[in-house]
Amino acid sequence: MDDATTALVVLAVVVGLFVWNRLPVGAVAILAALALWATGLVSTDEAVAGFGDPVVIFIATLFVVSEAIDSTGVTTWAGRWLLDHAGTGATRVLVAVCLLSALLTSLITLNGAVAALLPLVVLIAHRLGLSPSQLLMPVAFAGSAGGMLMLMSSPVNVIVSEAARDAGEGPFPFFSFALVGIPLLAGTVLLCVLLGPRLLPRRVPEHSPPDLTGHADTLESQYQLTDGFYRLRVRSRSDLIGQGPAGSLGDGASVRVVAVESPDGRAVVGLVGDDDTLVVTGPAHDVTRFAVEHGLAVGMVGIGDARDLMTREAGVAEVVVPPRSRLVGERVHRGMERENALVILATQRLGKDLGDGPVELAEGDAILLHGRWSALDQLNRDRDVLLVDSPDLVRRQTVPWGARATRAVLVLAALVVMLGSGQVPPAIAGLVAAVSLVLLRVVGVAQAYGSVSWQTVVLVGALIPLSTAIQTSGAADRVASVLIDAVGSGRPYVLLAVLFLLTASLGQVVSNTATVLVVVPIALAAAEATGTSAKPVLMVVAIAGCAALLTPISTPGNMMIMSPGGYRFGDYWKLGLPIMVWWFVVSLTVVPLVWRL
Repeated sequence: MDDATTALVVLAVVVGLFVWNRLPVGAVAILAALALWATGLVSTDEAVAGFGDPVVIFIATLFVVSEAIDSTGVTTWAGRWLLDHAGTGATRVLVAVCLLSALLTSLITLNGAVAALLPLVVLIAHRLGLSPSQLLMPVAFAGSAGGMLMLMSSPVNVIVSEAARDAGEGPFPFFSFALVGIPLLAGTVLLCVLLGPRLLPRRVPEHSPPDLTGHADTLESQYQLTDGFYRLRVRSRSDLIGQGPAGSLGDGASVRVVAVESPDGRAVVGLVGDDDTLVVTGPAHDVTRFAVEHGLAVGMVGIGDARDLMTREAGVAEVVVPPRSRLVGERVHRGMERENALVILATQRLGKDLGDGPVELAEGDAILLHGRWSALDQLNRDRDVLLVDSPDLVRRQTVPWGARATRAVLVLAALVVMLGSGQVPPAIAGLVAAVSLVLLRVVGVAQAYGSVSWQTVVLVGALIPLSTAIQTSGAADRVASVLIDAVGSGRPYVLLAVLFLLTASLGQVVSNTATVLVVVPIALAAAEATGTSAKPVLMVVAIAGCAALLTPISTPGNMMIMSPGGYRFGDYWKLGLPIMVWWFVVSLTVVPLVWRL
């Protein structure tokens, strides 16, 4: 076989494995690069060059920016604002959530936007008496349209922009995608409003994502947090020194002393000493009076109101004591400070409050802990407790515009300015933004690494050699000649139509990023052979690549909404097909007007 045939065989096998969907997509991509090396189509350097490609680096940095925006509560703030201003009309809410999805996608990619909005949209549906299936699919499809608003909105946009630059026509300007993205979004939202109620199912899903927006009120009620508690340090001149035990130290009315702790954190069962700590509960003004009267210093302000449970800096976590935990048999009391400055707010056994304590913990006891979010996050690795809800998930849903949110938005704005000016290469701009977010402590180092979708990075990096091999081996020219023979030369509109259908069809079963990487060299070869400008051809490929609207497996965003929306495989094409027709119309009308053929 000649090189072109070999490249096409590798391509066919890769597409077949993607459709088969039994192997990880990253493994398939790496196998493709290895096969190209083994057949001699690419050298060793070319086989691994994709992982150092600027496109891959830029895509990786966008995940860090996305994590910063989401984890600092910016998306939660946007959702709360939406709830406050959209009203209760179903149509207004539908339009609002679709536009919000598109906006977020343009900033943090489709998958991040859908993940952030999913609990909010389900909550809105329940409040309006709607099935979540009436809102979730429009949200995902509007997000796909939002992926065409800016250069950074989708990996597909980055790929075609770099391809245009390599073709000698220069990259697409940062905001040029909006020239087609806005018509795509407008038509998508309109079709969702007009056809969604008729074509979308009304089902009650078996499983829904947790709604934690009212988590603080729920915990306050469940654990009966009526009075706040305070940790008061005994000063050297306090009249309580030498008195005890703890239960006899209150004022006999509203202020109760729950426990006394020594400076090293041990419970004091006898008399109070200098520098001991009193754990006190009662109304705030009474506790203040008690502290002044007895010469005590306030060491920690207590928690007794739902508004105090969740703040930008601190929150609460509910944990359960598992079997064989080292906590079994330990004596604890309300207000007790644990490792990492976590404080016990309350304990329950079989749903009943155990009181102020001290009590001896047993298997299955529930403990409510309060502390800084960073300390609560470390409970994920604590084998002595089981978390009921992830602190990270709780924070994202309950703390709008949290700590460091302003810095995250400013870094995002700087990234947009750098990319919009065209003076800074995308990979450099992305690296500057990602490093700035880490240095400004918007995200931690481990959090930044963990936010990157390494599957996407590996997929793009490993498939770049296949895209190169298709172009250099002559396979792209061969496929392009078949396309030209089928559509005829001098018929650029027909060429655009065929490329749209080819890309969109493949994109329903294969990752849109992988699809575009495969189709781009074919499209460029066809454009060169027919004397057509590369930019309109590449823009059509980008639009079709983002048109993953007919199946749940075409994008992770579509898959995320399947269970919460109660969707079945065949539900997607009913609304997706009319929207795809609109995208096809935009590709053949708007694109040639903006970028001359």
